[in-house]
Amino acid sequence: MDLRSKFSTHFRNIYNKDKVEECLDRLQKLIDKYESKIDVPEQTEDKWTEKDSILITYGDVLRDLNRPAECRLKILEEFLDEYVGDSVTSVHILPFFPSSSDGGFSVINYKKVREDLGSWENIKDLAGKYRIMGDLVINHTSRYSDWFQNFKEEEEPGKNYFIDVNPDLDISQVTRPRNSPLLTPVQTDNGNRCVWTTFSEDQVDVDFRNPDVLFEYLDIFLFYISQGIQIVRLDAIAYLWKKIGTNCIHLPETHEVVKLFRTLVDTVAPHVTLVTETNVPHEENISYFGSGDDEAHMVYQFSLPPLLLHAILTQNTEYLTDWASRLEGVKEGCYFMNFTASHDGIGVRPLEGLVPDEEFDYMMEAVYKREGFISYKKNKDGSESPYELNITYFDAFADPESEDDKMQVKRYLCSQAIMLSFKGVPGIYFHNLTATKNNTGEALSTGHKRAINRMQWEYQELVDKLEDELTTTHQVMKKYEDMLEIRAKHPAFHPDAPQEIIDCGSDFFVLKRTALDKSESILAISNVTDQQQAVNRDELPLPSSEDTFVDVLEGGERLKREKLILEPFETVWLCY
Repeated sequence: MDLRSKFSTHFRNIYNKDKVEECLDRLQKLIDKYESKIDVPEQTEDKWTEKDSILITYGDVLRDLNRPAECRLKILEEFLDEYVGDSVTSVHILPFFPSSSDGGFSVINYKKVREDLGSWENIKDLAGKYRIMGDLVINHTSRYSDWFQNFKEEEEPGKNYFIDVNPDLDISQVTRPRNSPLLTPVQTDNGNRCVWTTFSEDQVDVDFRNPDVLFEYLDIFLFYISQGIQIVRLDAIAYLWKKIGTNCIHLPETHEVVKLFRTLVDTVAPHVTLVTETNVPHEENISYFGSGDDEAHMVYQFSLPPLLLHAILTQNTEYLTDWASRLEGVKEGCYFMNFTASHDGIGVRPLEGLVPDEEFDYMMEAVYKREGFISYKKNKDGSESPYELNITYFDAFADPESEDDKMQVKRYLCSQAIMLSFKGVPGIYFHNLTATKNNTGEALSTGHKRAINRMQWEYQELVDKLEDELTTTHQVMKKYEDMLEIRAKHPAFHPDAPQEIIDCGSDFFVLKRTALDKSESILAISNVTDQQQAVNRDELPLPSSEDTFVDVLEGGERLKREKLILEPFETVWLCY
């Protein structure tokens, strides 16, 4: 199928045949506007390799009281230069636009950089050192945006950009990710109207049934790429299309919009990676790979964070191993982003069907014991159920009965070593790298539960901790960067390299990775218990011709006997 036919199919499936020619003409004008401004680098053989990892951070994660507020991105760049370097290859800067709430995800102006952060020049400076990932917050915009102000005043652009709903209609089937009202009344020049607000009253959903809305976002998308952004995250994409009488999630039109973005990337920016953010059960999540070459290049591995936390807290890998062993392979060029924490909480919808109810309840209680919070969503019957755990991933491994930081560090690093072993590309939240503790005071004072995991470090305080070898911050970041450096040297960790799960009992999590050219294999073995454990050699898929194997994590020989002895929460990467 030629390119024009591909785009025609997308527009016909999203709207109807009467709109196709108009949409094709508008798209060509957009491509003409941006094509010369997009610098397409020479393509390497692989878009992603074992050398790659993504740091997830807010642009204002660091503050320096002795410097002007408008240079936060410059401060971040200096910190990365000095303390992170090439340990990571990409940086996801969470929404850096003017915003009115939700940690930047209620965007007022999509094409401006927040004044307290810096400018597009700061973004370009960072893009000269790392692949930059940016958010296209595509489902909704701030109620303080020009578009929504124009909606209220019956002016363009924006007059027909939002979803005006008769409150008497039956919307009970709509899937809700929050417990706030779905419809929000607003006073306009045309009287009182109810607008669709999936996430909060400050985040008003835009109406993609209007082609003008689609082309606004296509323009923003190409603008981001022209500014040096090479990874674009489609935020909350699952809820994009609304149709009364349906659940309004994962609708065919939504998938077609993703396909349109993918075809546009393939056409004008083949170096760009398209990422979908869909915090939903696993099968729904991976549907955004499409057929493997027509939707997202990358999706988040949303089931991994809660399953990994559960396995280590309960010292039982049964459910983690079962889930991982059933993961289907994805087409070459499709990648999971493996992560354990992000700016949001730890989603528990991806646990649905993976653990029994009593294990789910244990997780909730464990978070409360560690001074975390639970966020809830509203169900179709009006009841509420847990949506996410709000706690830093480091403090999720604290022992509420003990102040033994050393064991907490061991549990935590075990979780990170397992995550780094999985097939895919690692995503590392800034506060995971620095072993940040719960920011409970901020969460309580603001009433925003997610603030518990969004602390802003004072620059010198963080530097002091990193330079003090006795602090957990120093110990964790040093070990983390060591693991990333080691991982980058082994083609067995290529994101396309096959993965095999080996069941060695509930005390262990074991997976095998094999390089695409079969030049090496790595057997990643983790003891998830607080006791020394032994695994028999004959349970492991190791070549019988060798007596010892190098643990590349620590550099020594292991398995000199018939048993492999692992200390509490120890991980080894046996290379052969």
